[in-house]
Amino acid sequence: MNSITESASVLETSPDSSWRRSDTMWMLGLYGTAIGAGVLFLPINAGIGGLVPLIIMAIIAFPMTFFAHRGLCRFVLSGKKGGGDITEVVEEHFGVGAGKLITLLYFFAIYPICLVYGVAITNTVNSFIIHQLHLPTPPRAILALILILGLMTIVRFGKEMIVKAMSILVFPFVAALMLLAVYLIPHWSSAIFDSASAAGSMTGHSLMVTLWLAIPVMVFSFNHSPIISSFAVAKRQEYGDGAEKKCSRILACSHVMMVLTVMFFVFSCALSLSTADLAQAKAQNITILSYLANHFNNPLIEWVAPIIATVAISKSFLGHYLGAREGFNGMMIKSLRSRGKSASEETLNRITGIFMLLTTWLVATMNPSILGMIETLGGPVIAMLLFLMPMYAMHKVPAMKKYSGTIINVFSNVFVALVGLVAMSAIVYSLLG
Repeated sequence: MNSITESASVLETSPDSSWRRSDTMWMLGLYGTAIGAGVLFLPINAGIGGLVPLIIMAIIAFPMTFFAHRGLCRFVLSGKKGGGDITEVVEEHFGVGAGKLITLLYFFAIYPICLVYGVAITNTVNSFIIHQLHLPTPPRAILALILILGLMTIVRFGKEMIVKAMSILVFPFVAALMLLAVYLIPHWSSAIFDSASAAGSMTGHSLMVTLWLAIPVMVFSFNHSPIISSFAVAKRQEYGDGAEKKCSRILACSHVMMVLTVMFFVFSCALSLSTADLAQAKAQNITILSYLANHFNNPLIEWVAPIIATVAISKSFLGHYLGAREGFNGMMIKSLRSRGKSASEETLNRITGIFMLLTTWLVATMNPSILGMIETLGGPVIAMLLFLMPMYAMHKVPAMKKYSGTIINVFSNVFVALVGLVAMSAIVYSLLG
């Protein structure tokens, strides 16, 4: 929290220290990208190990997310070109070859998540039509096309409209999560405390393994790296040299909001269920909302759950689409440049939009199980790009060295690097296990 106070005190003396409406929109946009479908699985993974791992995860949630995303934001801002996104900055700092590789990895860290959200929103709306509205099952291809076209229509209005849509959608989503968390308070029990006392004999080894395997889920649930590049570029155009301090302040506010609301929801769900219930939910491979609806047999939750899930998936798709488009455009730019050609941004966006529409629709229609692909492919790449690459750049890139001098920066950089290594190794462990 010292870093937040430090940033705030510096900003007070800055000519651009006033908080603008655009800052609020971006704060909510960052929150909206991170807090999506992944949060609906987080209570299961976070609470399944009992109370002690849950408390430790609550403590590390803010520094883990804030320091990592601030590092990536600083990396994007370190480029010499004012409008250069992450793909351009990577090429500037690490060369053309590394630029192509990182751009490819950046795209494949985000693109599969967009495909998952295409499948998820189709399944959620389809289930709602069948079980709540009691209507016949619509043709899956048509339903998927309508839903994805709806999301792509928002995309066509541009980056500002995407951020505005996410900032609007975030209000009903947060309200619904908080109301559900409050609704569950009368159902709180001592079950998780009983499991904690039973696990009081939990060895240090088993506690560390539980935390080790939970960190990748936290990385995925709080991740909003796809929108960080667009955020940094927009703020650099707005604030110029003062962009880094303003970005840090916006990120801090967004992450405080993120951690408080999500961890309250996680604790409320975990206190309402036993670790055995959470293990059963994990085995059934369903969201915590679906399990709560079945567990308490409550018609209100049965109606609210799919609405919350649809809003969560929609805004997460929009935020991740910005990153996927940036990566795909970057690959096309580098391919064209190697052949001495170029294309306008509007043309690139149109090609990317057609590609994303067709592939997302095709995958949503086929309805494959690709969550495992995200955990085994997307997770390590996200950890590498979000946690490790900016930390590496701080030691290799002259423009980044100023962020590695103070004790606070050294601590935060080492912490972020360790979390990134743990996230990558935990996924390898789960694959081998």
